[in-house]
Amino acid sequence: MPDRPAHAAPPPADRPMFLSCGEALWDLFAAERDGGLSFDARIGGSPFNVAVGLARLGVASGILAGVSTDRLGARLMRALLEEGVDARFVRSKDAPTTLSLVDVGPDGAPAYAFYGAGGADRAIEPDDLPPADAPIWGVHAGSYSLTAEPIGSSLLRLFERERGRRLLCLDPNVRLGVIPDPALWRARIEAFAALADLVKISAEDIGLLWPGVEPAELAARWRAAGAALVVVTHGAEGAEAFGPAGRTRAPARRVRAVDAVGAGDTFQAALIAGLDAAGARSRAALSALGGEDIARIMNFAAAAAALTCARRGADLPRRAEVEAFAREAV
Repeated sequence: MPDRPAHAAPPPADRPMFLSCGEALWDLFAAERDGGLSFDARIGGSPFNVAVGLARLGVASGILAGVSTDRLGARLMRALLEEGVDARFVRSKDAPTTLSLVDVGPDGAPAYAFYGAGGADRAIEPDDLPPADAPIWGVHAGSYSLTAEPIGSSLLRLFERERGRRLLCLDPNVRLGVIPDPALWRARIEAFAALADLVKISAEDIGLLWPGVEPAELAARWRAAGAALVVVTHGAEGAEAFGPAGRTRAPARRVRAVDAVGAGDTFQAALIAGLDAAGARSRAALSALGGEDIARIMNFAAAAAALTCARRGADLPRRAEVEAFAREAV
């Protein structure tokens, strides 16, 4: 993840943070060269990206993650600190760092192969969860950390504990290449969605797990089960939200795309940053937002995601970049 500040100041210890929970790993971009393969290694992992994205957008950001004691894990830790992400809930694990092999197709869409069985990022236990009185105003979880064990059950316990106390956000970011069990994914996502206040999911993931089900139908089911706001992203076709203000749509922003790695994570981070800027740090405040508020937040998220698509890998933008691009794109 390039463009990191050399010496970012640590976040204030008493400032409430938004906590991203889940995997931290290395993405290896493969390229054929001289009859063999070469690799361009970039820091990644969906929740890791969300944590960094929030910090770059000016939100006090922290992460709960299992990070290896190996050299790759040390580099992950250094990147977090350089980005200004609060790492007090990082748990050191004597286990290897997960590697993700990324093959980007001609259309910029990535295909992943993960090498992480027994990895540090899956090793979060219930005892690793932050204390109930930690300075946290919201929690995000997503990707294969929802289904891998023991972290999946641990994060579900965290959501159960924090339901009604803190803003809970979910992005399934389905990775069947890691956990190839669609039934398990559906069951675990349904369990998290019933506890979450905000659910963001891609139309691609809906098609993978609920083929033939319309996004509006799934959003209505999740809202009836407990979610306050459901946002569905449609790639180049934009996004739509389903909530108390009804159905709200936002167009995608056009850029010369390099790849789509990290675009969904960027959208999620920008949604959360938008809620923070709107003062919607609780379920009640989120539910009180009007259609114009939701549209403004979604447009900000779409602009941020577009900027990430214009870069190699999960290189998430900073707030000034997003604001400038959003003005240009109007």
